[in-house]
Amino acid sequence: MHIKIGFDIELGVTAPTALIYMLQVHPSRAADIVGAESITISPPLVTDHYRDLFDNHCARVHVPFGVSSVRLRNEAVVYDTGWADPVDYGAQQLAAADLPVATLPFVLPSRYCEVDSELLQFAWNTFGNVTPGWHRVQAICDWVHNHLRFDYQRARATRTALEGYREGVGVCRDFTHLAITLCRCMNIPARYVTGYLGDIGIPPVPYPMDFSAWFEVWLGDRWYTFDARHNTPRIGRIVVARGRDAADVPITMVFGVNTLQRFEVTTDEVSP
Repeated sequence: MHIKIGFDIELGVTAPTALIYMLQVHPSRAADIVGAESITISPPLVTDHYRDLFDNHCARVHVPFGVSSVRLRNEAVVYDTGWADPVDYGAQQLAAADLPVATLPFVLPSRYCEVDSELLQFAWNTFGNVTPGWHRVQAICDWVHNHLRFDYQRARATRTALEGYREGVGVCRDFTHLAITLCRCMNIPARYVTGYLGDIGIPPVPYPMDFSAWFEVWLGDRWYTFDARHNTPRIGRIVVARGRDAADVPITMVFGVNTLQRFEVTTDEVSP
């Protein structure tokens, strides 16, 4: 299948500054882009492109004096197999001593994932007797999915996994942070993923499209996709960025006062 993706984001600024955006399709899906992405910046501004420590596409926009808003737009078509997230009930959890060293940063605490907190003992009390591997991760997803209440009106950019656990409410990033933290408490490497996820293969959603957050865990010899928010295999995920948590993968970040003036996201199946 082919999926049309895109965004139209406008940020108001009050002084010369720099704007970082992380909005291009992740290099791991570059071969699936039909043609090329078409990112435009209005007004045209000097932009530096680079890769971060997690191999995400990043860009820094230089915003000079006299510019009051910056508008970012993109359109692209991406090929996708149309297959749902793979399920492997036999995927094994490795002992900490046997994990590839590249996965170790995803077992440690991070900005929004407080592994070294009361969640550590809670995780072992709750999931310690669950079969290690796929079944344990799925049990964590089931628990988070039922414990948190999804509510856009209660979104808060500073909410951590521990705060989400205590408050019992959040949006997709909060579901993801809590599930990641519980996995890490059980010595399972887990990393944060942000990207496009439309309503392909499910009834149309009644709210505006947005970027989504899910996570990946290392089991056996590879990363597997899990999603505590939706808690079911989905079709058409397109990764934009990966990191330890949301602090590593901001969609946009402005160094100074700014206001969000426009935010539209597109992800629809289209005819090839």
